[in-house]
Parts: sequence; structure tokens; C-alpha cells
Amino acid sequence: MSVPVLAPLPGKVVALADVPDPVFAGQLVGSGVAVDPDRTRGPLVVTAPIAGKIVKLHPHAFVILGQGVGVLVHLGIDTVKLKGEGFELLAAEGDDVVAGAPIVTFDPTQIDTTGYSPICPIVVMDSAKDSITSDAIDTDVEPGALLFDSP
Repeated sequence: MSVPVLAPLPGKVVALADVPDPVFAGQLVGSGVAVDPDRTRGPLVVTAPIAGKIVKLHPHAFVILGQGVGVLVHLGIDTVKLKGEGFELLAAEGDDVVAGAPIVTFDPTQIDTTGYSPICPIVVMDSAKDSITSDAIDTDVEPGALLFDSP
């Protein structure tokens, strides 16, 4: 059974191959897409892409496990080095959430000033390379728009 994975933030959908990080671009964590966040709205609320339980929550990344699928949302590349600065958690590890529930806020324009990329990979954990296709690539999405169906 596939699970619809929704856009957790507004922006332009890009292929993982275009993410400036070899781990995500090489799909070593799993297959998926990335969202280059909208820079015109100030701080963005990042929402749950699926319903489930928050099994990992860091300021710069979170994993939600639901219906046997784990989805990682990573806010920016190398942003772990910011040690949480510029991020605000709106949920807690262990929370059960519905798709679209607010998880964290961050400001992509602030990330731009750090020299890190604010691009946000959305990946199905441990999925096979190239197992996910998305009609959303090269389109602008709003939170809640369908990115892809999990494999």
C-alpha cells in the first residue's frame, strides 16, 4: 500500500540528483524529492508530510513513521552545524501527528546568509534508489500538495 507524501513547505520541487549533497543526491538515505523553499514569505512553518508518529526530531530534520513508511524531512544541507539556531520546534519527539500538522519553523533567507543551502530533501527512508517518481518536479507547490506516493 502506498502512502501519499505531501509537501511540507512552499517552494519549487527539484530532483534529489540536484541537491548539493552527495548523500541525498546519491539516494543513500532513500528515494524522494527536494523542495527549494520560497524565500518571499519570511519564516516558514514546516508541516508533517504524512500522518504518523514523530520518531526523530532535531531542529534541522525530522522523521515521521506512519503506515509502515518513514519519511525524512531535512531542512537545508549541513544545517546541523547551526546547532538549532534559526529553527523553532513546534512538536515533540513521540507525538502522533496528522499530515499537515506544524512541526518546525525556519527562515530559508536566514539559512542563505550562513552559506548553507536551504534546500529541503523529503525522502522515504530505506527506499530503493529511483523507486520514487514525481510529477511535481519543476513545479511550485504549497504545503499539502502531493509530492509523490511512497513505493
